[in-house]
Amino acid sequence: VQLQASGGGLVQPGGSLRLSCAASGSIFSINTMGWYRQAPGKQRELVATITSFGSTNYADSVKGRFTISRDNAKNTVYLQMNSLKPEDTAVYSCNARLTPTGEGRTDYWGQGTLVTVSS
Repeated sequence: VQLQASGGGLVQPGGSLRLSCAASGSIFSINTMGWYRQAPGKQRELVATITSFGSTNYADSVKGRFTISRDNAKNTVYLQMNSLKPEDTAVYSCNARLTPTGEGRTDYWGQGTLVTVSS
């Protein structure tokens, strides 16, 4: 099982980016999926999560600007980021709490993708 993230890059303040993270491998089920970020010199923080039923949770700092969604058929979670600010600059990592076939439920992490918001 692996998570593959994509979509980071350089964007100007006020711009938008869309991150994607696909889970692959022998997966029985996926519960919560989410995005976390870590800025230079700071601890990793939760950005947004979404359950298998579509319930979402956002950090206060991104509410109204970011939208998390998922495609259960594709085992993929997305993060649409609008009105980006320089303080959104960070390495964004995806997480999935999932059950591999024949195994117990475990947290998996994708590789980070760098988002840089700068003029």
